[in-house]
Amino acid sequence: MNPNFTLSALYALDNLEVMRGMDSESVPLIYADPPFNSKRIYQGMSGSKAAPHRFRDTWSWNDAKQEWLDQLENDQPELYKAITVAKSHSPGMSGYCAFMAVRIIEMHRILTPDGSLYLHCDAHANSYLRMLLDIVFGGENYQNDIIWQRTTAHNDAKRYGANTDTIIFYTKSDKWIWNEQPQPYDDKYKARFRHKDPDGRAWSDDNLTAKSLAGGGYEYEYKGVTSLWRVPLETMRQLDAEGRLHFTSRGGIRRKRYLDEMPGRPIQSLWTDISVLNSQAKERTGWRTQKPLALLERIIKASSNEGDIVFDPFCGCGTALVAAEKLGRRWVGADDDANAIDVVRERVASLKGTVADRPQLQNAVAILRDPPERTAEYDRAGVLRDPTGYIIPKMPSDKMSRADIRAKLLEWQADANGVIQCPGCGELLKARHFHVDHIDPKSTGGSNRIDNRILLCGACNTEKSDGKTLAALWRDHGITGKERRDMQECVKAIREKARAHVLELDAGYATALKTRQ
Repeated sequence: MNPNFTLSALYALDNLEVMRGMDSESVPLIYADPPFNSKRIYQGMSGSKAAPHRFRDTWSWNDAKQEWLDQLENDQPELYKAITVAKSHSPGMSGYCAFMAVRIIEMHRILTPDGSLYLHCDAHANSYLRMLLDIVFGGENYQNDIIWQRTTAHNDAKRYGANTDTIIFYTKSDKWIWNEQPQPYDDKYKARFRHKDPDGRAWSDDNLTAKSLAGGGYEYEYKGVTSLWRVPLETMRQLDAEGRLHFTSRGGIRRKRYLDEMPGRPIQSLWTDISVLNSQAKERTGWRTQKPLALLERIIKASSNEGDIVFDPFCGCGTALVAAEKLGRRWVGADDDANAIDVVRERVASLKGTVADRPQLQNAVAILRDPPERTAEYDRAGVLRDPTGYIIPKMPSDKMSRADIRAKLLEWQADANGVIQCPGCGELLKARHFHVDHIDPKSTGGSNRIDNRILLCGACNTEKSDGKTLAALWRDHGITGKERRDMQECVKAIREKARAHVLELDAGYATALKTRQ
């Protein structure tokens, strides 16, 4: 299936806007190298194309946009709770977490069922990011923390040198793309293969005895040696015929393992063989946070196949895009820093000589300033949805902010003195004690639009939570008879006003949108 976004392209936009426009389940691999909340200001290297680049990686609670908080409170209450708890002891970190949370939600949505996310971070926020990722992806889909040793030493006068980054590896499900990348053996390991056959093949020997029958052992005698063996008699004879048995001077039998038949060591989660780029490295662009090409090549080889799409939502100088291009993957990036455009375009264009048969490289990189539009269709109820069932918030009524919804509900529920009778318990309280809540809970299919919202007092809002209906709330409060009927009429009247408001907002828009689709 062709994606609804342009490939070999850099979207010069906020990545949240880009991801919200991408179709669900359309990307097999995401590598994200976001801000780290490092409390530093990064400046491009003098004399490089990145010299004008300047980024402040310092966060406060004020950086958390109300739109993000509304979305999290409405759609991801666990995430919202985690962020508000963080706010009590680290307002800056909670602002950063709000920024990341809404983006992690979109990363999860656009990943294919066999897709993977590699999220690059360091010690400043990795524990917070793990918490957010566990909530969105599920703890069962956490695979590894990859510890990348950036340098062999880092001077720090009063603590241990911080010379590592963390790359957090999550998958969309329990089945994901995985390609082994055996690594060459070091000289110390090779030295174990000290024996040689007449033809010069180096080998080491391995134990052939088992610990118990219960553990899979086989008891028999072979060439005068009786033991509990790891392999059955037939296999032992075959190994002997192939010259793969070592008869020791002490009367034992061991198995030969040839060095030239061993592909290499599996990659472990500690990466010490890829160093950070020094200022003289040929691939250096002047971007202070640039990662080595070898690092991205390893990730892309492991978790994607040729022709797959690689997406980098924080592409910066474009290392992930360059690595994807070199490895025959399709790719797309996003970055709203104007300085990234020229750097990415030049790096990809430099590959033309080795990939001249790729026609889309004639202009190196497509620079796009409008986000993609998600492929969508209307269901029978006239609600716009994407192919995986998520409601696409394109109607004006869907775009109402929480503050706007509260203002309209206050207009309909409060009297001239700013007093409201709570539709949940009947208490008369000032407007400041009320919170926006759902009439029909989200767990029963209730929408986030204003025609499914009402103001409840703080106590009822907490008690109702995410799963209880208003009817259950009335029952728990012992509200019956005329009092209950009055409350039902109150809710009905508010809902009718809200539905009229929705129709007014959306008038003519749905028809135009259907025509465009």
